[in-house]
Amino acid sequence: MKMKKVVLAYSGGLDTSFCAVYLSKKLGYEVHAVTINTGGFTFKEIKEIEKRAFELGVHSYTCIDAVKTFYDSCVKYLIFGNVLKNNTYPLSVSAERTVQAKYIAQYAQKINADAIAHGSTGAGNDQVRFDVIFNVLCSSIEIITPIRDLKLSREAEIAFLKENNVEMNFEKALYSINKGLWGTSVGGKETLTSHVNLPESAFPSPLEKTEKDKTDVTLHFIKGELIGIDNERFLHPSLAILHLENLAKPFAIGRDVHVGDTIVGIKGRVGFEAAAALLILKAHHLLEKHTLSKFQLNLKNQLADWYGSWLHEGLFLDPALRDIETFFSSTQNCVNGKVFLTLLPYRFILNGIESDNDLMASKFGVYGEMNLSWTAEDVKGYSKVISNSLSIYHQVNATNTQVK
Repeated sequence: MKMKKVVLAYSGGLDTSFCAVYLSKKLGYEVHAVTINTGGFTFKEIKEIEKRAFELGVHSYTCIDAVKTFYDSCVKYLIFGNVLKNNTYPLSVSAERTVQAKYIAQYAQKINADAIAHGSTGAGNDQVRFDVIFNVLCSSIEIITPIRDLKLSREAEIAFLKENNVEMNFEKALYSINKGLWGTSVGGKETLTSHVNLPESAFPSPLEKTEKDKTDVTLHFIKGELIGIDNERFLHPSLAILHLENLAKPFAIGRDVHVGDTIVGIKGRVGFEAAAALLILKAHHLLEKHTLSKFQLNLKNQLADWYGSWLHEGLFLDPALRDIETFFSSTQNCVNGKVFLTLLPYRFILNGIESDNDLMASKFGVYGEMNLSWTAEDVKGYSKVISNSLSIYHQVNATNTQVK
């Protein structure tokens, strides 16, 4: 009898290791483990993950490099929209999961798999993000989630693996780390509270620089995309992001704790470090303030909130997001130029910009100093007209206003 195929979204951690063994030994599936690299794994780490997968008894292992696709389909628009969830979090993990799920679904269809499996528990956001993509892109393929379905504890997973002669480091790290192109999430006992911050030791990139090491950096943008850093140009913006991350992380820049509403209806906290993401978002936003119109900026702010929220909720495939991306892209034609920054321990300074598209050009006037485009009489007339409706309101309601 031919064995059924299951594609397992595999990271090599405890949960997916449990799934690999359980699916093959208990459910009798031919397990095809797939890792989607969105910037979180080195070549050496991938080889170690592959070795571990075969030791667990998988039928095949595949690693798909999705870094550039992750940027092109998602990160680019997070930059265009200056998207920060709750004005804090650059949505690194939220964005990764959607891209990873799409690749898993495509691979499952490619090999005619009977099922797809992931190691999510029943308590987090990722279960929804994976399931939504799978339900849309490969609805005929069964979704199996052993840990969620069996309501397993970490201890139960470890016991099962030991019973099946699996040897691995079962010591739980003090902090869970999820690294990707757009940032690294950090979870620990402190993030389960509302009042305790993460300690220095929780973050994977230690502070290595001092005030004396402060560094000036110039970021070059063309149509809203980072294409150069100082005197170096990059073939793809994802490479520029990785380069900037290496420059900035010794300064321990981009650390914070995000508090927000989860998809499953409870509040949650997560720590993160995202040096490149924060630098790029803030630099890009500054350049936009100089190069976009007032109403472009106003509309972008509103749409960015929707875009970030829907992405976070696992609704990346909704066509409304494609519509917002089209608007974001159309606003970037004049977002060209240089942004000058200074890197310091735990922080950075935005010094200014230089752009041929700078709308703050002195030939039109200098705010608070000199006007070149209007007269005093022009302003008097404008002020009278724009205040007319307010004047009528307050005259009609003068008695009521005085009583209040």
